[in-house]
Amino acid sequence: MESAKIYHYDNLSISYNRVGIQDNHPLIILHGWGSSKQVMIPLAKQLSDIRDCYVLDLPGFGNSSVPNRPWNVDDYSDLIQQFIEDQNFDSVDLLVHSFGGRIALKLCSRPDAKQCIDKVLITGGSGMKPKRGWKYYLKKYIAKLLKAPFLILPSSLREKTLSWLRDTSLWKALGSSDYSKLEGVMRETFVKTVTEYLEPCLPKIPHEVLLLWGENDEAAPLYQAKRMEEGIEHAALVVIDHAGHYAFLDRPSHFASIAKAFFRG
Repeated sequence: MESAKIYHYDNLSISYNRVGIQDNHPLIILHGWGSSKQVMIPLAKQLSDIRDCYVLDLPGFGNSSVPNRPWNVDDYSDLIQQFIEDQNFDSVDLLVHSFGGRIALKLCSRPDAKQCIDKVLITGGSGMKPKRGWKYYLKKYIAKLLKAPFLILPSSLREKTLSWLRDTSLWKALGSSDYSKLEGVMRETFVKTVTEYLEPCLPKIPHEVLLLWGENDEAAPLYQAKRMEEGIEHAALVVIDHAGHYAFLDRPSHFASIAKAFFRG
């Protein structure tokens, strides 16, 4: 059984699909940055015999509204926590990918999260400070040099000129491919979220966490999963060979069988 629904939050319309048997334990599924619930629905269907799956389009993605101001990771976590409360769930499981991993880490580190969240499966999750090469630091210092002349201007003029600078092709070339595709609120949201590193959250997470990782994940390399495993008391890492950042698409049956064993256990 599958149905599309709208959840209203903070004057935003949040699109989600409900997939599965309605009297099963609820499972909330969150996608990654630049993605949508459509990428996650096939996995939800594979798990629909053991869970009542709620697959959300996060604000700014898919069919959900764009936030009316730049959001940070806490804002996205607030949304998911409120969604759980408004659905009158006693508790839920989480399955999150990539950017959804940031939300899960922040949410599960909150003192009251143990009451509403049971098991957590993170695949290709982001949030750990990445190892940087010389090219990254070169771009960073070039960006600082470009901004420097504008910082001495009066505040009203400074903001206008910096806004102009951020829209130039040169500035976009200094950012990531995700950054260069974005405009307005979502560009600022991207900066707010990807520049927050969540290592301090790890020791505060009491949940049972499965880190289900693609061996060849280049977007969230395996060393980041190992860092999560070391920092979360009840975490276990399982590596899927011949799979990358989208391990659930690269090896769907294998991924689903491991996920089922975890949520059933």
